[in-house]
Amino acid sequence: MTHNRRQTEQPHPAALPPFQALLDGTNWASLATACGTGESLPAALALLTSPDALIRESALQDALGPVTHQNSIYEATVPVALYVAAILNHPAVTAGDDSQDAKTSPNRPTLVRLLEWLGDTAYDADDECVAIGERLYGERFLDEYEEMRAFRDARPAIFSAIRALFGHANADVRHTALVAAIPLIEHPLLTQHQAALASHARRLLATSTDRRHRDRVLDALKAWGHDTSGLEDASDIAAREHYALLRAARASWEGGYSEDPPF
Repeated sequence: MTHNRRQTEQPHPAALPPFQALLDGTNWASLATACGTGESLPAALALLTSPDALIRESALQDALGPVTHQNSIYEATVPVALYVAAILNHPAVTAGDDSQDAKTSPNRPTLVRLLEWLGDTAYDADDECVAIGERLYGERFLDEYEEMRAFRDARPAIFSAIRALFGHANADVRHTALVAAIPLIEHPLLTQHQAALASHARRLLATSTDRRHRDRVLDALKAWGHDTSGLEDASDIAAREHYALLRAARASWEGGYSEDPPF
């Protein structure tokens, strides 16, 4: 986690700007990443809209890796997230779902990968992470962690792009979009979408066998006060029992040390 206390010169936009405006209008070299500055990010981000699926795949790590290292939020994370959200409807990105490259490649389509990244980053800045940070660092955690606060402020703009994919023809896309949206709607301006997401979550549970997707939507439904007992299948029950055993084992293991183990 980084704690750069420099004030952001301009707040993030409330609406999602065009991707090219974000790329050209951001002073990337002035923004911190996990490995220095964001000077190299524009070239990598531009390749995410290449018509060549292999080039897009190669660009993913260079474009996204430097701004999400070890689950931390960096100065460059917000403009990258806004750019990624802005290209979700780019023809080169959307065409990847049904292209021959996508069908023959062992890698998942670019659109799914970008949605996964947005979702993972949103979970790294969700209310639970803030609560943990406040317990560890005090009530001024978000005041000092400006990068996380900036990402949380950008959630409505990011959500505006993701919600358009809830009805996508590709089940992997719409399910990944749903999972990515769950932590975003913790924003006060987005809680009104909770009922709609709950309906999408129930449809996911009726069809999906993806363990990660099912865990995410079940946790969300429970947090929103829904009874999930009739939505769980045998694999959900087995997973829940397995997680409970892991938590119990971890609690027992941690209780055996007066200090945190040095590893």
